[in-house]
Amino acid sequence: MVVAIIVMKSILQAVNFLLKGIGRIDHRNDIIIEPTNEECIISKDMRIVNYMNVKAPHLNQFKILGKGLPCMTSDVQEVSGKSFDYIIVGGGTTGCPLAATLSEKFTVLLVERGDSPYGNPLVTDIKYYGFSLLQTDEFSSIAQSFISKDGVTNHRGRVLGGSSAINGGFYSRARDNFVKMAGWDEGLVKEAYEWVESKVVFTPQLTPWQTAVECGLLEARILPYNGFSLEHLKGTKLGGTVFDEWGKRHTSADLLESGNRKNIMVLLNTTVKNIIFDSNSEGNETRVSGIRFIKSDGSSSKTHEAYLNQPKNLSRWGDVILSAGALGSPQILLLSGIGSHEHLKKFNISVKVGLQGVGHGMQDNPCITVLVDTMPAKRQPEPPQVVGIADDFRFIIEALVLPISFNASRMPIAAKIAFPASKGKLELKSTDPRQNPSVIFNYLAEEKDLQECVKMVQLLERVAKSESISMFLGTTPNRAKLMSNADQRRKLCKSSVRTFYHYHGGCAIGSVVDKDYRVYGVKGLRVIDGSTFEESPGTNPMATLMMLGRYQGIKMLQERNDNSCSQQH
Repeated sequence: MVVAIIVMKSILQAVNFLLKGIGRIDHRNDIIIEPTNEECIISKDMRIVNYMNVKAPHLNQFKILGKGLPCMTSDVQEVSGKSFDYIIVGGGTTGCPLAATLSEKFTVLLVERGDSPYGNPLVTDIKYYGFSLLQTDEFSSIAQSFISKDGVTNHRGRVLGGSSAINGGFYSRARDNFVKMAGWDEGLVKEAYEWVESKVVFTPQLTPWQTAVECGLLEARILPYNGFSLEHLKGTKLGGTVFDEWGKRHTSADLLESGNRKNIMVLLNTTVKNIIFDSNSEGNETRVSGIRFIKSDGSSSKTHEAYLNQPKNLSRWGDVILSAGALGSPQILLLSGIGSHEHLKKFNISVKVGLQGVGHGMQDNPCITVLVDTMPAKRQPEPPQVVGIADDFRFIIEALVLPISFNASRMPIAAKIAFPASKGKLELKSTDPRQNPSVIFNYLAEEKDLQECVKMVQLLERVAKSESISMFLGTTPNRAKLMSNADQRRKLCKSSVRTFYHYHGGCAIGSVVDKDYRVYGVKGLRVIDGSTFEESPGTNPMATLMMLGRYQGIKMLQERNDNSCSQQH
């Protein structure tokens, strides 16, 4: 049991104290170690940790996150005109682990349109979970709201750490079939997941409400019961969380501590306008050489530039990597002249590469929510901790306590369709990169999705009306109130569909990027984030997005090493 925060000069001395269960080091310029009651062995170099008698040996034990965060600045002048081996646009769920990994060997500029999450209680404290969605503005709030053309309100992260700083923090891996369909190296995927989990993932402490929900899912026959697991399994389970035992959130930004901080520059409160193309490219080759950016707050319209290092050997050039999310990455491609001729012509943007697929294939998982409380009340917000994975992985059910104001909250149980058939499209609304693009998801447009929704509502009702949840609420289960026919459920689906916040697509593999995430027709440009997904992985995509940053970073380092070796021979 931790009784104090102990600050010591000697790390090894601190470990001796921690092994006796006395304390914890937690300061930004030292190794961060978090204690547990499990036995552990720590090597002399402080990098190899062995655990005994632990179900998930890499998870929720002594977490060695590194030696502090890299340099961060909001002063565009500090970066303007400088060159880097890699430039990553978007310091979000994928961008941070990608930057940390590439920094092991190369210099990296990480550009984030929002601010730092550190010191912001709306991000860090579980008691303020959900409050960031209530405080939104045009240029500076950590959550940026948007309304799709379907009329559904949604949010996107605008802070270092991205949506991992504003979401429910539920951590669960992708299903095995998702990994196989992606063509990923399964062994490396496992290593990448475990790298993330050893740093920012914890075993949740189940609350009474989540316990009641867990029992309600089992009453509804969402079986088997899988206990605690990070895997995507049929049935009911307890998942991982990025909230630690003190109720502090650990976002993907924390993963930057595992990089070489001397090689990373983080530029905050800065929005990328477009990509710079190399004017010296030979023949018909289109090659990227840097980015243009502006301050996010609108205080200045002055445009600045940063560049890729340009060694004489072109094969040693790095990349500009878009990790700006399912809205941001296709938007930046379009603003840079990569997309449909017809659409770009409307905004007087000259076409650099005609790629019809940019912005196409947008999807969001249709969600239906049931409020189990009778009226708003002042309750402590609670993120989801348990999940029901039903009907051959097709339905995902979670419950939470979500604030609707600073003085009241509601208790929704929400279900999503995991594999919707309906697809939409993203287009530019203006040439201002700080403005949201226009997007339509076409929720339930396909009859198949509507039929799935009808089945899902029936299951959702069984959970909401379970005896376990009724007992928790102090009410009597009233099964007579269950909807009696499919027509009623169809009407509910059409009138009440909303988002689960797991939207994806717009830069699909095969139409916009290749299997190595390189944009077709352009040298030195990749997209690595959820815009490349054609389905939302697992119960919640956060785990796989973090893994993807680490995974692709390792692949890129291997690729550079292989190229170097081949040239030497």
